[in-house]
Amino acid sequence: MVSFVDWYNHQHRHSGIKFVTPHQRHSGTAKAICLQRAEVYKTARRANTTRWSRTTRCWSQPAEVWINKPKKEPDPILALPLTKAA
Repeated sequence: MVSFVDWYNHQHRHSGIKFVTPHQRHSGTAKAICLQRAEVYKTARRANTTRWSRTTRCWSQPAEVWINKPKKEPDPILALPLTKAA
């Protein structure tokens, strides 16, 4: 289990956070990595314009990232008051 968590947080690149690791996202290095990738793509596109029919990939980091985002509205069943046992 520990080895999986280490791999997941430090090696596995997630598509939802632009192919950086959760550790890179939380440590703040993801923005710099994505800026560098954007520059690489721009340079490659300028060198070979026929390769891209549209713009290059957007490398900006999403503002929020959730695995299971909490609901804005509480679940009506869970919001019911508890009653005392007899």
